[in-house]
Amino acid sequence: MKIEQIYTGCLAHAAYYIESKGEVAIFDPLREVQPYINRAKLDDAKIKYIFETHFHADFVSGHLDLKEKTGAKIVFGPTAKPNYEAIVAEDNQIFEIGDYKVKVIHTPGHTMESTTYLLIDENGKEHGIVTGDTLFIGDVGRPDLAQKVVAELTQDKLASLLYDSLRNKIMPLSDDLIVYPNHGAGSACGKNMSKETTDTLGNQKKTNYALRADMTREEFIEELLDGLTEPPGYFPQNVLMNIKGYESFDKVMDKAQNPLSPKAFEAAANETEAIVLDVRHQSDFIKGHIPRSVFIGIDGNFAPWVGALIVDVTQPILLVTPEGREEEVVTRLSRVGFDNVVGYLDGGFEAWKDANMEIDTITSISAEEFAKDFEDKKDVIFDVRREGEYVAEHVEGAKNTQLDYLNNYLSEFPEDKTFYVHCAGGYRSVIATSILKSRGIHNLVDVAGGYSAIKRTDVPVTDYVCPSTLK
Repeated sequence: MKIEQIYTGCLAHAAYYIESKGEVAIFDPLREVQPYINRAKLDDAKIKYIFETHFHADFVSGHLDLKEKTGAKIVFGPTAKPNYEAIVAEDNQIFEIGDYKVKVIHTPGHTMESTTYLLIDENGKEHGIVTGDTLFIGDVGRPDLAQKVVAELTQDKLASLLYDSLRNKIMPLSDDLIVYPNHGAGSACGKNMSKETTDTLGNQKKTNYALRADMTREEFIEELLDGLTEPPGYFPQNVLMNIKGYESFDKVMDKAQNPLSPKAFEAAANETEAIVLDVRHQSDFIKGHIPRSVFIGIDGNFAPWVGALIVDVTQPILLVTPEGREEEVVTRLSRVGFDNVVGYLDGGFEAWKDANMEIDTITSISAEEFAKDFEDKKDVIFDVRREGEYVAEHVEGAKNTQLDYLNNYLSEFPEDKTFYVHCAGGYRSVIATSILKSRGIHNLVDVAGGYSAIKRTDVPVTDYVCPSTLK
């Protein structure tokens, strides 16, 4: 059996495509569905089923657009209650795609409807399992997301259900099955995923902490919940979009294809109360940007940071992009439910400068400059990395004001003297400084290159502590 994995990059999400004798099944499709349709045409095949492992939190699935364009049937696992036509399968139900079979295995825990799909080839041999967010390579799905939508589904209850699903439904399966998870390293749907994209179930039984044979229920729950960070604020909104439905991707793209002159862009920002989102490289943003605009670079961990920091998926957005990348940016925003892009700056930031519009900059210094007179700076250094990074090692005296929760730290930034902001490599610190400046805080300096550059100077830093040893 051949199964194709399709990744989106920064989301570390995989969709899956299988074809047999002119029939196609898609598992957890991405928001832009035309590539699936094109691929099926190349195979001279018809898309028959769209299998959803669960109602996703970290992205908006393409299931509804794909159904509309192809007539394929959407399949969810037991207990799912979508607000649109779909097959809610029974546990152990079999679906046929050409000579292949797909068996439904209900595996609640990440969410109540979470389902694993067992792939059976033309010879009746069990080939692999599409596990969604139930089982990852090196990890399992976090059990705290569904409680953001249904309050009585506590993380402890879901963790207990996940323990049973893994022990009673997944672990008894053959060791030679290939595990096809929907996420890899970089996703917020787990806490310690491997960079590997597939593995055998047998090897996962040996190496995945959550599949330890002698693990008690209590130990599983404790280890699973230990170290979980607060999920991004947009997750519950994505879940509801996947349950209730959403505007078609084509309409979202059509609305966003609205090039605006600098004057029209400024007027739209004032009239719509849109956030001006600048997605260029951080070095370009530092040199010049529209006042009060927010930087989140398209070539970084873009969509998750948009979701974590803008949060409200209905927020109107105006874009400043590198020329020619407008459609890419709109697409990546739509994947995480941000469908209200109302236009973009025609000609990019150069057009804004050429029109003699107001410009702002960020003061940025090298790590070597930062190292000079360090003693005078050590009480005004703010490290916006995540807590685990900071605890592992940091500049002596630096305060940890994590970018994810920057709004919670606003009162900590001094009003009467210059302070310094750094991250690991220079991307997140520019996001942070852009947000602070948009809130009227301008007495700041960005440290280019972040902690990785600072470490190469004589600035005193704490001894390194391996994150895996931290509790």
